[in-house]
Amino acid sequence: MRTMWHRASALAVTPLVMASAVACGGSGSDGAAEGTTLRIIVNISPNLTEQYWKGLFAKYEKSHPGVKVKLELTGTISANAKLTQDLAAGDPPDIAQQIIPAPDTAKLFADLSDQAWTKDTPLVDQYAVSGKTYMVGVGEQIQSLVFYSKAAFAKAGVDASKIQTLDQFNAAMSSLKSAGYKPLQTAGQWVTGGQFSMMADAGVLTENPQWIKQRNDGKVSFADSGYVPYLKRYEHWIDKGYLEKSALGLTYADGQTAFLNGKSAMYMMGSFFVPAADAAKKSDEIGVFTMPTDGAYPSGQFGNVSNPYTVVNQSHHKAEAIEFVKWLVTDKEAIKSQLAADGNLRTGFSYPMSSLGTAVQKILDKTPSVLVKSGENQPIAGFSDELNKQIQSLYTGTSAKDAAGGLDKWWNSQN
Repeated sequence: MRTMWHRASALAVTPLVMASAVACGGSGSDGAAEGTTLRIIVNISPNLTEQYWKGLFAKYEKSHPGVKVKLELTGTISANAKLTQDLAAGDPPDIAQQIIPAPDTAKLFADLSDQAWTKDTPLVDQYAVSGKTYMVGVGEQIQSLVFYSKAAFAKAGVDASKIQTLDQFNAAMSSLKSAGYKPLQTAGQWVTGGQFSMMADAGVLTENPQWIKQRNDGKVSFADSGYVPYLKRYEHWIDKGYLEKSALGLTYADGQTAFLNGKSAMYMMGSFFVPAADAAKKSDEIGVFTMPTDGAYPSGQFGNVSNPYTVVNQSHHKAEAIEFVKWLVTDKEAIKSQLAADGNLRTGFSYPMSSLGTAVQKILDKTPSVLVKSGENQPIAGFSDELNKQIQSLYTGTSAKDAAGGLDKWWNSQN
């Protein structure tokens, strides 16, 4: 199995401060103090439910009777906001998950560079900050995928294996719409911008892996780059009704359910969608192909580390928290559980996969590269929210050109 990246609930994993978080639990250390309670910030998702985390935490607690793990639910705010809030109140949690340290936020987290076990964790070097390790992950995800209804494609006479370019993708959507299907499923929340990244980054960053670094250095812009054609494609899909404007009112879970229930023919999403299809017993009815582009095919896969963990520097139980994180990312059973729960991958680890999961694995095996936004190629904090805002503005009449200009204006304003 090739190694690489998760999630888009985001989407993709969001750079700090602050990002949505998903947390996993595991076993602490033999040296953990009696009566220690470790607090971990989490974000609940359709795959990673509160019940899942509590079950995983229970395994940790059973083998470490002196330690309790407390799931910190964020309510209506993001995990990043929760962490910021707690730190400002002088009430720091011990661990935060799904947060990617950046040069300006690394000081918030414990430096794990002296921990030998971190060297064998996925993509650890790609996510280093100034050569230091502040975050470790369980596995990897890929996100430049298009899942499709086999029944819809058969009815519309579309052959998924023949879709490699965006023109062919457009033609497929036209045929699906004529056959009575909603061609492409989207949703509001983070999904809109997330799906655009899954598509556009596969093309732009395959052609120029250093594009984000160059944007940080002021050498390129959104308005004068390969992102504009993808923005125009997306605008065209809205105009043609391939994407429904009303979909912005749907949650991530609503959009996923609509596709699983046959309300739409295709769904751009990361590999973390597979467990949802498995749970719905729909995996055999769904196919998958790598994202079409106007460039090299297959393109690289936009992806990232899955289930990343950081130890909060202000933790009152730092040693115990580090041991807990070590268990989460090195214990074989904990790793397999987390990989399977969210459809993630890791070299040297396997678990029973459905036909759909196996198809995703085959795509990963053929992927020429995994495109990770980290290190020098990490966007400015808050970019994913701004991208989401600009993509959603296309639904209300903003042009692709103006959206690209809006991204540049926002980016420049952050410097």
